[in-house]
Amino acid sequence: MKIYTKTGDKGETSLYGGTRVSKASARVESYGTIDELNSFIGFAKTEITDAKLLYQLKKIQFDLFTVGSESATPVDKLMLANGKSRLTLMISDTEIEELEQWMDEFEKELEPLQYFILPGGGKAATSLHICRTVCRRAERSLVFLNETEEVRPELIKYFNRLSDYFFVLARYVSKTYGEQEEYWNPNDR
Repeated sequence: MKIYTKTGDKGETSLYGGTRVSKASARVESYGTIDELNSFIGFAKTEITDAKLLYQLKKIQFDLFTVGSESATPVDKLMLANGKSRLTLMISDTEIEELEQWMDEFEKELEPLQYFILPGGGKAATSLHICRTVCRRAERSLVFLNETEEVRPELIKYFNRLSDYFFVLARYVSKTYGEQEEYWNPNDR
């Protein structure tokens, strides 16, 4: 099977279920940004050596494929006639709570914040800050999509929590790797 199909040559693509839409649609923008985030996580993993963190990031990448498949599925195509989801996996409160547990563990090791953190703190931490900002954009794209088409609230909640996770993980990685965080202190002008 060839990787190119030529079916998108006129600026349209197929969603899960066969619906054709513009590549500029809110839905395509949403799952495209999720895919971009997944790639940045892959890049961040190249700078991390801790097996526990690599496991977490791989799990998140897996979950992002789950979210991506849902965001590529129009609401009217999501449910089958028998009332079950067309998708075998969907993000739930379980994945959201998992992120919260991971953050709670990291925060036990960190100093309380007194100022905003400037993105940085070494290559690994900086990569995670990039993941955080792309994650926020993915969240915004889901919120925008939700203004015209229904998006399950768990997806938006997941991305809100995931961006917090990247922030805490960036701080934790900076500390673990002995890299200095820099602060935005308005008194240091």
